[in-house]
Amino acid sequence: MATTVDKICNEALYLPAEARISLIERLLNSLNLPTQADIDHLWAEEAERRITEIDRGDIKLIPGEQVFDTIRRKYGQ
Repeated sequence: MATTVDKICNEALYLPAEARISLIERLLNSLNLPTQADIDHLWAEEAERRITEIDRGDIKLIPGEQVFDTIRRKYGQ
């Protein structure tokens, strides 16, 4: 016997494309996932936090070439 989810999914597959898209949007919205605007805002806050740490001297910057040299030595490339 198919589960309720399987039954709903099978029935949804017979809906017209626009109705399936609408259903998908409603289901995704019900998950309360962050929007791209939310994500962009969080990245901007993170960038500002890191800039502040650099400006205050709270963190030590490592030149990119040094980082890549370390990676090459570690992984033999």
